[in-house]
Amino acid sequence: MLRATDKITALYCRLSQEDANEGESFSIGNQKAILLQYAKDHRFPHPVFFVDDGYSGTNYDRPGFQAMLAEMEAGRVGVCITKDLSRLGRNSSLTGLYINFTFPKHGVRYIAINDNLDTIDPNSTDNDFAGIKNWFNEFFARDTSRKIRAVQKSKGERGEPLTTHVPYGYVKDPEDRTKWLVDEEAAAVVKRIFTLCMEGRGPMQIAKLLRAEQVLTPTAYKRRKGIPTPNTESADPCQWNTNTVVHILERREYTGCTVNFKTYTNSIWDKKQRDTPIEKQAVFYGTHPAIIEQEVFAKVQEIRQQRHRRTKTGKSHMFSGLVYCADCGAKMRYCTTSYFEKRQDHFVCANYRSNTGSCSAHFIRAVVLEEMVWAHMEEVISYVTRYEAHFRDAMEKRLKLATSEAIKTRRKKLAQNEKRITELDRLYIKVYEDNAAGRLSDERFTMMSRNYEDEQAQLKAEVQTLQNEIEAQERQVENLEQFIQRVHKYAALDGLTAYAVHELVKAIYIEAPDKSSGHRVQGIRIVYDLVGFIPLDELNRVGGSD
Repeated sequence: MLRATDKITALYCRLSQEDANEGESFSIGNQKAILLQYAKDHRFPHPVFFVDDGYSGTNYDRPGFQAMLAEMEAGRVGVCITKDLSRLGRNSSLTGLYINFTFPKHGVRYIAINDNLDTIDPNSTDNDFAGIKNWFNEFFARDTSRKIRAVQKSKGERGEPLTTHVPYGYVKDPEDRTKWLVDEEAAAVVKRIFTLCMEGRGPMQIAKLLRAEQVLTPTAYKRRKGIPTPNTESADPCQWNTNTVVHILERREYTGCTVNFKTYTNSIWDKKQRDTPIEKQAVFYGTHPAIIEQEVFAKVQEIRQQRHRRTKTGKSHMFSGLVYCADCGAKMRYCTTSYFEKRQDHFVCANYRSNTGSCSAHFIRAVVLEEMVWAHMEEVISYVTRYEAHFRDAMEKRLKLATSEAIKTRRKKLAQNEKRITELDRLYIKVYEDNAAGRLSDERFTMMSRNYEDEQAQLKAEVQTLQNEIEAQERQVENLEQFIQRVHKYAALDGLTAYAVHELVKAIYIEAPDKSSGHRVQGIRIVYDLVGFIPLDELNRVGGSD
């Protein structure tokens, strides 16, 4: 155990960003000068500074404070001095706990110079007021937090980006720091990442490819360019990881929109960032140049939802995640081994198990499926480019017919749900009144009210789903135009590509083989993105004669 004269005098300084705005009197330099002069005047031995520059006083997870606390617990601190109580912290409960329990437990005398607090004299009236001063310090922190949140809310609702650090692929406009400009070099990498995903590559594959090509990671790139970034650069500047790729693939800002209020904290004491539900985020479209088209971004999100396990060989297929059994609706697994020739790779229904499965042997070789899909896609592309007007008219009639029936059904169900929700409100009020009048026991009221609330919550969720489905159905004609524009992009396509498949095709259904003729005949049905099934035979009968 050290003697009192051998122990250090801990001079603790803290400055938050808000305090820095108050002027030079709060600066770390000014605090150091005051503390050192006080220690010298009162002959406190071995002064040692512990500094937290840029840290809020609302929590105590600060490196300087924690280092000082470790010295105290080791018995090496005799006195702790701060400029005032607010420098120690702005949480009245924890500040009081440290002053009244933690410091005395380790034999540490605490002094707050400007507040005339010195724990060596427990009977001092200044010590009695310390609790009140701590409360005012906490109130100041709460008030400051409210003002900052109000400013951020106002800025966020106006569409100003709240993020300090712009996404990889953009730089701040030097003439207007609230605007973003495209960083062409980084944007090319972002575009490549999206293209690789559209071609069927997963985040791990993309990361490996970028590492192999020695592409700088976003953090390393920004540091080379002198762009501020809060992230620490790894030893290998080209060490891309899966999370970085996923973060880029899921960032909506690349479509040219600003997304605010993506995270929130519960209070000024709890700094943990939590994700805000997407429907509660504020999105402002067209605020900066887009790097990725909205349609491509949406398609990538669909692909990300169709994650599929890679085979043990590491091989994948452009159709993986898109192929389904026409009878049971289950996904069809891509099967291959290191011993297979390419012509032996195949898809088989996930519900098929020899003698035990719930479905028949829906099976098709991958090369056969590729030929069939390409033949159908080639015919669709040819027909749309040659007979666009007729294709539009025929598909509009078909879509409107299917849409009107679907909308009619959903609106009927929507009206029923909304009526039941209103009825549940009346029932809840009635059982409440019966309970208050003594006609219904508390136990019965609790049970009935809980049942009503659960049913109402379920109905409200179903109402939201129905409304979304109705809106989607009403956008069918708009979707048809988007599909036609996509097809025109592939007018010169001379072979199947993963990118074209993912942009045009939503699902491929494999029918059970027909062997009644003595030959194995396999049928497939292709559901195209945005428009669904395209009846080529019917269209050719009319369009081919135009």
